[in-house]
Amino acid sequence: MTNHSQSELIIAAGRTEHQYWKDLWRYRELFYFLAWRDILVRYKQTAIGIAWALVRPFLTMIVFTVVFGKLAKLPAEGAPYPIMVFAAMLPWQFFASALAECSNSLISNANLISKVYFPRLIVPASAVVVSFVDFLVSGMILLGLMAWYNFIPSWRILTLPLFMAIAFVAAIGGGLWLSALNVKYRDFRFIVPFIVQFGLYISPVGFSSSIVPEQWRLIYSLNPMVGVIDGFRWAILGGETQLYWQGFMLSVGLVVLLFASSIWYFRKVERSFADVI
Repeated sequence: MTNHSQSELIIAAGRTEHQYWKDLWRYRELFYFLAWRDILVRYKQTAIGIAWALVRPFLTMIVFTVVFGKLAKLPAEGAPYPIMVFAAMLPWQFFASALAECSNSLISNANLISKVYFPRLIVPASAVVVSFVDFLVSGMILLGLMAWYNFIPSWRILTLPLFMAIAFVAAIGGGLWLSALNVKYRDFRFIVPFIVQFGLYISPVGFSSSIVPEQWRLIYSLNPMVGVIDGFRWAILGGETQLYWQGFMLSVGLVVLLFASSIWYFRKVERSFADVI
């Protein structure tokens, strides 16, 4: 006699999609483990880990202050020039670091990906968290600069978490695209440093975006980081700083588009990672 009491497997449309997001929550401990492992590698038994998170943005800030503030004498939006530059360095450095970390994250965890099933989204997402820790460490320089210049921020500083969230979404969006493309096309690891370097010059890090002529400001805001950086400056500097709302909304819209499209593309190519990697 055949046994009919065996459990049946029912495959329903959209089930895997629904299951995937549940799996993300189910594998949250792996996310913590990967993020914590990378943070320890960077900061444990190394003075240079913390020093690098502080020295790199600090030196860049000094160069930008000398070139744009002292030599070019560009406006500082009513705040000391170093603080204005560093208010932009924080989100930019976070974004650039996240792109670099994410782009290599899947390849550096190739052993894990080829052996075990888990939502691959966890790997680049944990890499962004490591960059976010660097971002928080770098924030100490900003506090130091504010103390040095006796600069007291206005009530707008309370809105900073909102702009940090936008920066986080932008970093994950860019990171997912690059991590997925880097698995398929290994050349992307050479392209990422160029994207970061080029992005630094076309983003308003060393100068205020208010110097961009009025007729070009909306086009300039097609760079998603313009809205993020302007938002940080508006929150941190207060006072005379104005937010160009049309451009800001355009930048934020593009950040959301970048994030949504990155998840779509990542999910589309995710199944092939184990074979290609």
